[in-house]
Amino acid sequence: MTQDAKKTEIAYLTIEGITHELPVIRGSEGERGIDITRLRAQSGCITFDPGFANTGSCTSAITFVDGEKGILRYRGYPIEQLAAQGSFIETAMLLIFGELPSQAEREAFRRMLADEELLHEDMKHHFEGFPTKGEPMAILSAVINSLGCYHPDLLEIENREEFLQAVSKIISKVRTIAAWTFRKSIGRPFMYPDPSLSYCRNFLHMMFSIPNRLFEPTEEAVRALSLFLMLHADHEQNCSCSTVRMVGSTQANLFASVSAGICALWGRLHGGANAAVIDMLERIKAGKASIKDYIEQVKQRKIKLMGLILRCLTCSM
Repeated sequence: MTQDAKKTEIAYLTIEGITHELPVIRGSEGERGIDITRLRAQSGCITFDPGFANTGSCTSAITFVDGEKGILRYRGYPIEQLAAQGSFIETAMLLIFGELPSQAEREAFRRMLADEELLHEDMKHHFEGFPTKGEPMAILSAVINSLGCYHPDLLEIENREEFLQAVSKIISKVRTIAAWTFRKSIGRPFMYPDPSLSYCRNFLHMMFSIPNRLFEPTEEAVRALSLFLMLHADHEQNCSCSTVRMVGSTQANLFASVSAGICALWGRLHGGANAAVIDMLERIKAGKASIKDYIEQVKQRKIKLMGLILRCLTCSM
């Protein structure tokens, strides 16, 4: 949108006989928004929008999602294209840095992830303190937050190098934390990450290997996990993303901010909805309900249809 065009689009709001001019801005997909950043200063009024259903908290070129139309784009790239040609690490780098990485950049980032995949040995005691069947999201949030204690040099990020260190630690260690949480729940020993394996293959290794028998996942399983992570990598200004931004706006460290986002993701109306998907599929698999029954109950508004973006899971397989 050109600067001249911005000047010609104005919304007018009249309060107690006084008319205020509010600029109209356009998003990358042509969406229109009314800029109210100066409304309080000009009028003394604020807006009332419970749940922020009609409020954009920032401008962003990272992600565009339209659930009604089944559209998901990262930095302008359709998810179908990324799913068919890329990997989770490439997608993560695209979202974080704004461009698809070169092969050299991708390999350098992979090496950073390999260097950061281990947890401090003292952190094993964190897992010992949780119940065997403790909520995985509670454990993940607590352990991610505790990373700040082990990396005090990154509590205040001042340059790109420190940012890269913090990002690589979180992206790499989160799979180790998740895998160890699962291992504790089934009473098996923790498996250390293997730096020779790819991101997703390494995650599966830590989840399912045992000391005397290493797990060898199929290519289909590795690819499916990569696609799953790609599809969930970013969904605009959702609750968890907004939580991270809000906590970060206080200048809280990145570990604490991401931990807060995990707590928001826990909710059954957000990331917790995935558990409802699995429950639905398990019920259908066990013969307790049919696909037709579920669809009919959804049409009658008796239940909600919890869903994933499944269309892309087969687009490159």
